[in-house]
Amino acid sequence: MTSHPLADPAVRGKLLSEPDRILDDPDLMRALADAADNTRGGNVVDMRAVAMERLEARLDRLEDTHRNVIAAAYENLAGTNMIHRAILTLLEHDAFDAFMGALAGPVADTLRVDGMRLVLETAGDRSTAHLGALEDVMGLAEMGYTSLFVGLSQGGAPRQVTLRRVEGGDADVYGDRAPAIRSEACLALDLGKGRLPGLLILGAEDPQQFAPGQGSDLLAFFAGVLERSLRRFLA
Repeated sequence: MTSHPLADPAVRGKLLSEPDRILDDPDLMRALADAADNTRGGNVVDMRAVAMERLEARLDRLEDTHRNVIAAAYENLAGTNMIHRAILTLLEHDAFDAFMGALAGPVADTLRVDGMRLVLETAGDRSTAHLGALEDVMGLAEMGYTSLFVGLSQGGAPRQVTLRRVEGGDADVYGDRAPAIRSEACLALDLGKGRLPGLLILGAEDPQQFAPGQGSDLLAFFAGVLERSLRRFLA
């Protein structure tokens, strides 16, 4: 017959010298509390145990909130760095063709979008024949296109950033990739006094990438830099 472990002076001495080992172990403390509860009758309510359960539940909620706050902070930092990289890439180019090439290439890759198109409203000839190689990333549209595209059927000034989910994109915008587009961001561009507005359309196959209710401050900042750069080229 083996003796109880606590009868061993070495074990008792270890526990008595380091009681924090027991206090810091939630499973062990819960087992001790349950053992104490079993010594009482079933009609006795232990308010201490109830309070402990509530404190544990509150602590779990606080830990979840803490993790969510940290995750959101990291996500926001990653988004800020991404927009900054995209803007720096744009600002490297002084020629319009190179600027547009960067917008359709490395900038689109940095923003992790699957389709991109810049549309400029015009009251004149909307033929894209004279756009040449830029036709793949840039298009011309009639007056009022920006408002209509973002869903303002009655006209009016659209919000600077519109985020939405879609079941397939516009073929005139995304070409062959249109059926796979599941979300998009529409950035309304003010190109200066006396000029018609423009619209930068970003499409993604991920339905969660652009969704109503998401923060749009970073995209608004990107749109502000883009429209000021375009004003310089259109001057």
